[in-house]
Amino acid sequence: MNYQDIDITNFLPHRKPFLMVDNVLSIDDKHVSTSFTIKDDCIFIDNGVFNEAGMTENAAQTCSSIVGKGYFQDDDVLGERTKLIGFISAIKTLQISRCPKVGTTIETYAKINSKLATDQYVMCSITCSISQNQEELLSCEMNLFIREIH
Repeated sequence: MNYQDIDITNFLPHRKPFLMVDNVLSIDDKHVSTSFTIKDDCIFIDNGVFNEAGMTENAAQTCSSIVGKGYFQDDDVLGERTKLIGFISAIKTLQISRCPKVGTTIETYAKINSKLATDQYVMCSITCSISQNQEELLSCEMNLFIREIH
């Protein structure tokens, strides 16, 4: 599958100007990798830098996309039949070493550590990191809560 064809908004409830993920680079049931090019009109820019809140939101959206994928069948990942809502229920750890500048592209990688799924919702713990040119900028572990809305 060409991951560039996946519309990330099918996995996330976020829309511009609050969408902090451009592309899915790879995704399966336990891992996801995304990219985001930081533009000067981004709402999380402070003095030409993508700020800490924006980086945390990018991490959360990347983490949410891997959980959101579980609501889709393989033939539905390009469709719009499923709608999701989710939120961060806890940030266990968060370390930011540097914030990237406008015009750069970051890559975000997330891995599910544990997951509890019911008919009503999914709760999970996910480890995530953001890098730019192979330099780690952020590492974190967060808990997410996601459910389908009708």
